[in-house]
Amino acid sequence: MTCIRMAFPASILLFSLSMPSAGQSLFENPSTEVAPRMGQSQPQSQAQSPTDPAVIVVRPELTDEQLADLYMVRKDYREATLVYKKLADQNPKNPVYLNKLGISLHQQSALALALKYYERASKVDPTYADAQNNIGTIWYQRKRYGKAIKAYQKALNIRNDMAVLYSNLAYAYFGDKKYEEAISSFRQALALDPLLFEHNSSRSGSLLQDRSVNDRGRFYYLLAKSFAEAGNLERCMIYLRKAKDEGYTQLAAAKSDPAFAAVLKEPGIQEILAPKPPDTHQP
Repeated sequence: MTCIRMAFPASILLFSLSMPSAGQSLFENPSTEVAPRMGQSQPQSQAQSPTDPAVIVVRPELTDEQLADLYMVRKDYREATLVYKKLADQNPKNPVYLNKLGISLHQQSALALALKYYERASKVDPTYADAQNNIGTIWYQRKRYGKAIKAYQKALNIRNDMAVLYSNLAYAYFGDKKYEEAISSFRQALALDPLLFEHNSSRSGSLLQDRSVNDRGRFYYLLAKSFAEAGNLERCMIYLRKAKDEGYTQLAAAKSDPAFAAVLKEPGIQEILAPKPPDTHQP
């Protein structure tokens, strides 16, 4: 899986990478103004009427954090990094700035630096679940699934009401081939948010989600099982068909799995589970 939800394809949901050119530091010239301020305009002439269509409305200047957040939305990660670094240097005890700096570095594939700032954010505020979750995404990307599981569990000990945390934990269990634990975590995620897989569930760009997987056939089968247990026939059929399309060879196990018992009589499910007809065109 790899989804940075600042959410992230079934490979990273927001992981478009923007690398600095050779020889450049990510923090080169951090004091340089990286772009003109947004939302500035010339003051109105006193002779102009506020209803005159030619009048330029004056809007407040963006704060540094808002500017950096805007860069992130535009995927201008290097520019965002410069602003977040300035904010973090000025406010070293602010976990949000440290965490956002980590995310901007993460999006440039600077994983070691990103981890450094996530850990600093978590140390500054041990109750900040977002930073602890993001530590988990680093280990997940590195395929250190045991460490990812521990990080996600720590985040859930802080906040157990966030579907994305259970989902991330489920992906890590799946990567570690702990399939029953993955199913259980997906079920908890879907109980909190039945539409979890239909939208990006990041919160203000502070929480990452990695949705990349290797064994996609098995992964889709487990999702179908989770939806079957949740009573969602439509989603169950979608992911069961995806598992079939991926060539998952143990699809027939659904016929004897209690988790699918309530949906086995549905025509759509029976059609998906029906054996493939023999190829009559073979000589």
